[in-house]
Amino acid sequence: MRAVLVGDERARARLRQALALSHIEIIGEAATVGLARASAYDADAFIVAARPESSDSVAAEAMTPREMDVLQLLAEGLPNKTIAKRLGISDQTVKFHVASIYGKLGAANRTDAVRRAVRRGLITL
Repeated sequence: MRAVLVGDERARARLRQALALSHIEIIGEAATVGLARASAYDADAFIVAARPESSDSVAAEAMTPREMDVLQLLAEGLPNKTIAKRLGISDQTVKFHVASIYGKLGAANRTDAVRRAVRRGLITL
């Protein structure tokens, strides 16, 4: 996937580091979504690198690149078996990653994990 990072410099730097080993190719950066949309980048997605919100008092642990892949597919509403097939891993491994994502985000379920990830700028919908 080809993506443009959006947000302030510090937040983009954190996200760039988190995505370093993922399958996401960062093709550009912009300070705002408006500037990213106005750019000539041929991107599949804009990833908003927002600062964690104060309402989420627990600081999130850094996600692994594979957890970021699983989280993105969770956001697409895919079930574990489909995620496993897409990533070439077992559904037990997907369950492990999902549980780890819940713990790192302090989420109670899939919907809550996606909501928290969007608020923290880890993914966009």
